[in-house]
Parts: sequence; structure tokens; C-alpha cells
Amino acid sequence: MDILSLVGILLGLLAILGGALAKGSSLGALWNLAAFLIVVIGTLGAALVQARTPVFLHALRIVPWVLVPPGLDRVSMIARIVGWSQLSRKEGLLGLEAASEEETDPFVRKGLQLLVDGTEPQVLRQILESDLDNRESFDLQGARVFESMGIYAPTLGIIGAVMGLMAVMQNLADPSKLGNGIAAAFVATIYGVGLANLLFLPVANKLKGIVQARANYQMMLLEGLAAIAEGENPRNIENKLSGFVQG
Repeated sequence: MDILSLVGILLGLLAILGGALAKGSSLGALWNLAAFLIVVIGTLGAALVQARTPVFLHALRIVPWVLVPPGLDRVSMIARIVGWSQLSRKEGLLGLEAASEEETDPFVRKGLQLLVDGTEPQVLRQILESDLDNRESFDLQGARVFESMGIYAPTLGIIGAVMGLMAVMQNLADPSKLGNGIAAAFVATIYGVGLANLLFLPVANKLKGIVQARANYQMMLLEGLAAIAEGENPRNIENKLSGFVQG
């Protein structure tokens, strides 16, 4: 669990709800169906128009990373790579076949299988780099879905405000309808700006950071597997990969 993300979300809610109460407003005043439809549903619609179906679905799959990031234990992985290196020196690359079959991570399993198949180090590097680049690009596209929502939401908030004022202008003769129109105008602005700056944009930036960290982790793994393919000494491999621990 990412405590910082959880605390950030709670503080964002506290800022809005607590600020409303501190200003003498009620929490009920923050709810307006018309503003919700215009801003939230409108923003979702704009994101659906922009994103391809696989990208949008992938964005939904990776958004839990904000609270529960994928495990990236570099120290443990370096120890495993060194162990694979030692095993390959004792039993040959075919000795890694059992480790390959037991591996659950597709990227790791593919790398080990390439070693078992006797793939040349340069070819192994090219194949894994291609996989890494494609995965990173796809993950970043998913993160940008939330970034786009952070761009659209304030604009939809402005549209909601204008529509609320239009309703007010059309009902100047009926004071009973003025309150709802003015409320929709202001609440729509709060929804648009608040969601963009307290949710969508922070989520997008958090996901981008996680994607970059994950790519760095996989690059470390790639370097380790390539070093095994090249027959490097296990101690040298450990020293080479230790620089990734701070990433």
C-alpha cells in the first residue's frame, strides 16, 4: 500500500469538504446532479473518444498501482540473477530451464527461456529491449488517459458554469429557480478544477513515475540476463547491477 497516495487523496477530500464547512456552506451544497453530468460524464466521454479501447481498458487495469504499486524488489532480483549466473556456470544454460518453467513474470520467463535456447547475447538484448520499450509505451498511454481527463475536466467545468448561468438568465422572472442555476454554475467549476488537480493529474503523474520505475527494474533484469548470456563472472554481474538499486 502506498501510504503517500492514500494520505494525499484524504487530504484532497479534507481540503474540499473542510473548506466548504469553514466557509459556512453545507456538504449538501457540493452535490449537484446537473454539474455531475456535465463534468464527470462529459470528461469520461471525452476520454473515451480520445483513447483506443485497449488503451482505455489498460488504464483501468493499472490505476490500482496508485495505491498498490507493483513489487519491484531490486535487491532480491539481483540475488536471483546472481544465483542464475552461478547455476549456469555449474550446469550450463540448460540448467536454467527449471527456473524458467517456475517463473510467473512473463518478461523474466521469456528472458530465461532465451538463455536456455542459447540465444546470442546481442539478439537476446534486442528481443528484450523491444518488449521493454513496447510495454513501457503502452503503460504510458494508459497513464495519459488520466492526464487527458485532467485537461478536459476544467473545460467541462467552465461549460457547466456557463450552462448554469444560462439557466439563471432564462428564469430571472422565477426567483425559485435561480438558486439551482447558480449552484450548478459554481459546483460545476469546483468539480472540474477539483477533479483535475486533486485526482486526474496527480494519478497520471504517479502512474508515469511507476511506469518509469518498472522500466528501470526491467532494464536491470535485461542487463543481468545479457551478462549471463555473455558468461560474465557472478561477482561482476552483482557489482554491475548494484547501481540500479538506487533507481
